[in-house]
Amino acid sequence: MRLSEFYLPILRDTPKEAEIVSHRLMLRAGMIRQEAAGSYTWLPLGLRVLARVEQIVREEQDRAGAIELKMPTLQSAELWKESGRYDDYGQEMLRIADRHGRDMLYGPTNEEMITAIFRASAQSYRDVPKILYHIQWKFRDEVRPRFGVMRSREFLMKDAYSFDVDEAGARHSYNRMFVSYLRTFARMGLTAIPMRADTGPIGGDLSHEFIILAETGESEVFCHRSYLDLATPPDTVDYKDVAGLQAIVGRFTSAYAATSEMHDKEAYEQIGVVDRVSARGIEVGHIFYFGTKYSAPMGLSVTAGDGSKSPLHMGSYGIGPTRLVAALIEANHDKDGIIWPHAVAPFDVMILNLKAGDVATDTACATVEKAIGAAGKQSLVDDSAERPGGKFATADLIGIPWQVIVGPKGLASGEVELKERRSGQRHTLSVESALARLTQ
Repeated sequence: MRLSEFYLPILRDTPKEAEIVSHRLMLRAGMIRQEAAGSYTWLPLGLRVLARVEQIVREEQDRAGAIELKMPTLQSAELWKESGRYDDYGQEMLRIADRHGRDMLYGPTNEEMITAIFRASAQSYRDVPKILYHIQWKFRDEVRPRFGVMRSREFLMKDAYSFDVDEAGARHSYNRMFVSYLRTFARMGLTAIPMRADTGPIGGDLSHEFIILAETGESEVFCHRSYLDLATPPDTVDYKDVAGLQAIVGRFTSAYAATSEMHDKEAYEQIGVVDRVSARGIEVGHIFYFGTKYSAPMGLSVTAGDGSKSPLHMGSYGIGPTRLVAALIEANHDKDGIIWPHAVAPFDVMILNLKAGDVATDTACATVEKAIGAAGKQSLVDDSAERPGGKFATADLIGIPWQVIVGPKGLASGEVELKERRSGQRHTLSVESALARLTQ
């Protein structure tokens, strides 16, 4: 992709309304544009990152055996009245009426709708277990949307819902999602610590928030230092292995870890001083087991092997990809801009043509671009008329993992400069050596 053909509205000045690092950098890097309070357009660079985050989430949900569908954003208020949550949810719910006067709402979550969908077909215990998920835009009318896409009114959410015949089965489904979340965040280069959490308006008696540590985190968290070194479950993990999954969950919940809302000061102080971690954290995922909270009032029951009927046990599991993009920036930046982990970067390589229009540099950039594409990677070529200093600033701001700097002086010796964004290390190499390193 050539920068001259791309849409990248870079801002050189820091927007006054941006309070946190991710908001400032997303606006400056041309990733998003605010349209209203808590509502953003995702511009091409930001959308590319969001798509890569979404794909990792999808792949790990599929690996865990969850099945994707797509529910509508508008829901009937009658479903929420069935569950008893319509009046309890509060002013965050956007309530509307259609032209026929029917009460509707813009979905903040989908427990009621998925329960109604599943009860239309589930008949017996043979229809479960199932985990259904979708990735959909949600709306919650925050009283004070802030921090850019970290706390916006409109946001993208992956929400999954499990259905099991009893509590034992439901807890295994919970463990499947627990392990899936560990893998999801690790693939993005994040260490996410599962912490006991309040269930809030979702309900239930078992819940964990997945927290990444970041200086600009929105809340204080407390945990044992061992969480920072726990090995991520491999991609060979068997999601049907009940005992194996429970052992993994046990390993990730055996030490102390809690958000400020669930903090037990006395238990925390039993940890040795050197192993105590008190830091700021950002929630990137939240999972719940809530039993029959929705299935019982909404009549979602199945027939057991002995002919008796009982309501299904359910859980819900959320990850916000839009929020996650901001969290990734909070955990990966420096004074010059964003530092994308390879797995979520909008492009793999940025090629800086320091003398656009020069035959030699244009030819070398085209050669590098073609070779990178042939290796299955994506590049962005800065072929603008910007001065070299401006090109370096843009490249560091948008945070693409590798920069190939092509200038007439280096090419006279058959060389280009290769810079790794994260470490800042620079290497002067032949074009062939640079390509070998980038495409390996």
